[in-house]
Amino acid sequence: MTDPKALSNPHGLSRRQSLKLFGMMLASAAVPAITGCAASTPQVSGSASDWPTLKIEPISVAGYGQDPNLIMPPPSPWPKTLTTEQIARLSRLTDILVPAQNGQPGALQIGAVDVIDEWVSAPYGQQQRDRDGILRLLIWLDDESGRRYSQPFLMLSEAQQLVLLDDIAYDRDNIDARLQQPAAVFNRLRSLVLAAYFCSEAGSREIGYQGNVPISGDYPGPTPEAMAHLDDVLDELGLSDYAYQQ
Repeated sequence: MTDPKALSNPHGLSRRQSLKLFGMMLASAAVPAITGCAASTPQVSGSASDWPTLKIEPISVAGYGQDPNLIMPPPSPWPKTLTTEQIARLSRLTDILVPAQNGQPGALQIGAVDVIDEWVSAPYGQQQRDRDGILRLLIWLDDESGRRYSQPFLMLSEAQQLVLLDDIAYDRDNIDARLQQPAAVFNRLRSLVLAAYFCSEAGSREIGYQGNVPISGDYPGPTPEAMAHLDDVLDELGLSDYAYQQ
């Protein structure tokens, strides 16, 4: 059983930190193995779905706009909207998706929940579509837990939680129709959690990213392997004759 109080927001980030990761996620739509941040949440129609009905009021604050004030920026462009209960469930999902292991922090420890809260609270089209899906998913988890085990999701044992999530974790051809919508949104949430994690310092180290590191002495240039790859790509594009011209 998961203690909801222990997951209320155990590794909170400052607004500056969460907005920084939010901005990095917006700029990292091409990160491999992550569905782009501009992707939309698939919708499933039909009576077979147990997807909860929920009236979600749109967020109407202005956001940054086209010409933000960089001299006197606002302390926070929009309020965060997730409740303590929603954060507790989201924290548990985040910890399951990218757990801490081998001395490496997981998504929960790097503050991914704050970043998701930032994401679904932003007053932009894609973020609001994700907000709609994720809030419904959190309700669905408790509803489905009640149907199966007569308890809310956070009161289940870890084994029971994993059994439930395994049913919506993969986009299978034979997935039950009533699970298609939860599976689609869970896949979207997983992409956002992974994006937040790999945009963090710990996640960047895990994939071997070495950017923003000063180089002493002369720039050594790309490795022979990198140059060979570049030459192959230029050749495929028919641009070899124009390569390296000054």
